[in-house]
Amino acid sequence: TLVVRVPVRNVGPVSGAEVVQLYVEDLASRIERPVRELKGFHREELAPGEEAVAEFKLTRRDWSYFDETVGDWVAEPGRFRIWLGTSSRDLRRSVDIELVN
Repeated sequence: TLVVRVPVRNVGPVSGAEVVQLYVEDLASRIERPVRELKGFHREELAPGEEAVAEFKLTRRDWSYFDETVGDWVAEPGRFRIWLGTSSRDLRRSVDIELVN
């Protein structure tokens, strides 16, 4: 399990909600996969100036795809990119990781 923690802060003058979305991109898959796959989201209500932490727990299944030839989920070792943002069109941070068996 990989835990990703993201600080979230309300910099505005009024209370509001922020949604953080986490996407995973397989950078070296042997099969064609979506460019990015949504793996989680976290909604946080924040008062002006308030900070919180959005936490995501990624398991082996989050790196996997269903392989019809073997009839099971497969997680290929290799490079992945984790994207964080408020939507798929507003990705603000990324980090690359290496998945090993």
